[in-house]
Amino acid sequence: MTDDELQTLIEDATADFAIGETDNALAKLSRATATAPQSFEAWHALAEVNFSLRQLDPALAAAEKGHALRPSDLFINTTLSRIWMERGDKARAEHFGAQAKIADWKEQLKNPPAPDAGGLH
Repeated sequence: MTDDELQTLIEDATADFAIGETDNALAKLSRATATAPQSFEAWHALAEVNFSLRQLDPALAAAEKGHALRPSDLFINTTLSRIWMERGDKARAEHFGAQAKIADWKEQLKNPPAPDAGGLH
């Protein structure tokens, strides 16, 4: 599967989920992760769909695979925080929430907002 085909498959799965076709979405994302286990985007999408369906064990498994690929990613840390909170493990949820904040701060330092020139006349 090419990168473009993989991206299309993930986007199709996301669209399926958005219109309530959850079985199709899960099947496509399972195919994406089986075909391209190095795809962070596929694992993250699978984690989010499972989390939305309150399938916490598969959501956690997928999120952990995504986290292994990009441990400092803001979004996967946020997803893990939400999953652990839902599972009732506040300490783990707070850990991943803190990791998400750190990732956000690092991104802000790399890409600071442009100064507001509108206030000076």
